[in-house]
Amino acid sequence: MKFAVALSLVAVCCHAATVKHERRFPDDFIFGCATAAYQIEGAWNEDGKGENIWDYMTHNNPTVIVDQSNGDVAADSYHNVERDVEMMRELGLDAYRFSLSWSRILPTGFANEVNQAGINYYNNLINEMLKYNIQPLVTLYHWDLPQRLQELGGFANPLIADWFEDYARVVFENFGDRVKLWITFNEPREICYEGYGSNTKAPILNATGVGTYLCAKHLVIAHAKAYYLYNNEFKASQGGECGITISVNWFGPLTDSEEDEFAAELRRQAEWGLYAEPIFSAEGGFPKELAARVAEKSAQQGYPWSRMPEFTEEEKNFVRGASDFFGVNHYTGLLISATEHMQQHPVPSLLDDIGVGSYVPPEWLQSASPWLTLSPNSIYNALTHLARKYNNPVFYITENGWSNTPSTGLQDDDRISYYRASFESMLNTLEAGVNLKGYMTWSLMDNFEWLLGYTELFGLYEVDFNSPERTRTPRKSAFVYKEMLRTRTIDYSYEPQSLVMTIDEGH
Repeated sequence: MKFAVALSLVAVCCHAATVKHERRFPDDFIFGCATAAYQIEGAWNEDGKGENIWDYMTHNNPTVIVDQSNGDVAADSYHNVERDVEMMRELGLDAYRFSLSWSRILPTGFANEVNQAGINYYNNLINEMLKYNIQPLVTLYHWDLPQRLQELGGFANPLIADWFEDYARVVFENFGDRVKLWITFNEPREICYEGYGSNTKAPILNATGVGTYLCAKHLVIAHAKAYYLYNNEFKASQGGECGITISVNWFGPLTDSEEDEFAAELRRQAEWGLYAEPIFSAEGGFPKELAARVAEKSAQQGYPWSRMPEFTEEEKNFVRGASDFFGVNHYTGLLISATEHMQQHPVPSLLDDIGVGSYVPPEWLQSASPWLTLSPNSIYNALTHLARKYNNPVFYITENGWSNTPSTGLQDDDRISYYRASFESMLNTLEAGVNLKGYMTWSLMDNFEWLLGYTELFGLYEVDFNSPERTRTPRKSAFVYKEMLRTRTIDYSYEPQSLVMTIDEGH
């Protein structure tokens, strides 16, 4: 199906302003929340679980975390399955997206040793959800590689594709009878650029200019191997779908000049095209303009070859089309310039390779995270762009959220404003003909926020990290989100009468 924008942006915005109360999400649109294993589970060394790269880093180099905390206990979801599902029921969720801990299932990373206690934990969670008709949306990998595999090179080693395929087989065999939506990888950019090409995610390899591109190629091939494994051996009997989630924030041109538009395109290719293009484009392989820029820079820097590896024709054919849907994690946007707002970056590095500037208008609402602002209509901008570029595949927004500081407490009105703006932008997107099927907030509950520890919180539910019980309490945003899911509309006049959450048994 060819994509066509049904309404201009101006018309959509005018429509939104005049008849907001008439706009409604389809009945089959899936609403949920999302979490990740290392950020919430805790029980880091219980019941046979192996060490992962975040366990290793936080224990051996704790100063890289702002508050020197870790995920050893986190929200202790390992011991709170029933309460976590109760929160899903309180909200009236259609689905819950969570990730599996590779090292909880395969302690060494290899499939010769399967940890039954880990299998039991996820079976209990899945079964408890299904008891209440909450659909599991399961991510195989959300940044917590077994440490043993990292010591063998991790995503810099092409054998990662085989190791991941073996892990995926164990997962599909154990949970595929009940799980019908699979995500292979969460946010390849954060895995490859932040973990291998920079120092802002484990394993903080910081192999600037080389690590990002090696990781990117090996990761998309690993994704394709898991996809075809499911497609060829499990789909017929299990009837599910398998895709990938990529972080797609919006990068628009600062001005309408050709130079700024090309700069914005380069930034889009560097941020998400590096991973989306091999899978979703008709040509396959890495984005052409970005590849040419990296090759040019590599030659100038004295490399005898481009720092960006190429895909063989066989590899292009293997990876191309290897996804049933496009998962999008979307939070914010930036304006991109070819000449202004330039910053210094390591040489060589991905951001030095593209050499563009970025700008955030001061009027955009700022969260507790320096990188996260409320970028107007950015979901619409990002998804209509992707739909035009990739022939309108099925999309799920698999993360979207807003951070506060711990001092915010339960009255999180800025998060409510952000979610309402996101819902407006999604309705614009649906009206434009984009094949968007679902939306997951980040996050169901407060959690360990990677290098920021517990200094930034995204949860609809506040978690008391000082309590041994890790008590969960709904914030005001939880009640507003629940009402939006119940009515499938945006009611700006809605105010919860109390902050006491109950379960709607009619859901």
